[in-house]
Amino acid sequence: MDFSLLAMQLFGGLTHFTILLLMAVGLAIVFGLMGVINMAHGELMTMGAYTTYLTSIIFLRYFPSLIDIYLFVAIIAAFGVTALFGYILERWFIRFFYNRTLDTLLATWGLSLILQQLYRSVFGAQDVQVPGPRWLQGAWEPTSNIQIPLNGMFIIALTVVVVLALYWILYRTKWGLKVRAITQNRTMSGAAGINTRRVDGLTFALGSGIAGLAGCAFTLIGSTGPGSGQLYIVEAFIVVVFGSVQSLLGTIASAFIIGESQTTLEYVLSGSMAKVLVLLAVILVLYWKPDGLFSSRVRR
Repeated sequence: MDFSLLAMQLFGGLTHFTILLLMAVGLAIVFGLMGVINMAHGELMTMGAYTTYLTSIIFLRYFPSLIDIYLFVAIIAAFGVTALFGYILERWFIRFFYNRTLDTLLATWGLSLILQQLYRSVFGAQDVQVPGPRWLQGAWEPTSNIQIPLNGMFIIALTVVVVLALYWILYRTKWGLKVRAITQNRTMSGAAGINTRRVDGLTFALGSGIAGLAGCAFTLIGSTGPGSGQLYIVEAFIVVVFGSVQSLLGTIASAFIIGESQTTLEYVLSGSMAKVLVLLAVILVLYWKPDGLFSSRVRR
């Protein structure tokens, strides 16, 4: 066995895990709080990716000497644009479908098709490539046989910052306390004086913004097209259900297990067979624990 190749394969799994985690965390927040199955979540990721692309174009055209720092501006822009769009989307569209699960699923699926066509009309059907900063080009070589891409290391660092910030927001602020209270019991939270509609809007915006960050990270490892978000949306839903929507730690652990398991299986099997085996394992676990592997008991 070539251990250097396996090590690089496992690091590739970490990169896949981090992008999948950014997608799943935003989805878990929305799904866990409002019970909304947002099929357009992948298109929010694509929106973040295209925002990153437009930011790079602006820097190349008007600020070429600052191109090496455009990525930091793109991160802020990707989060801001998708968060604002998510807030408007919840306020003027999603809100009318609460407590209508099937209608919400169909409506957001239709919205995803509209957004894909909009991207195709504005940016074209062909994928676009976002130029990476020079300081992220190349690889770190801990040994002569192992090369770890710098862009993958940056994506992992970005994900760690986002997860720590999200943990602080959810578990160290009054607003996070309101979110967790509504997730456990919406009726009692409303009776206690919490403005559930306002919390819903801001939470949906936060989840959308994190999806935008996933799109920004995605541009560092692949080209962006109208259907880029569909590459992760199904796996993100699997991660959320498998880990339990009520647990941030469960979502992280679930994304790691699925991302690394799939990457490791792809090392010895084909990509399609790896997906099949991972999905089969998830189904078996959910058969015995339908609330998720890391579910917690709460009073309803």
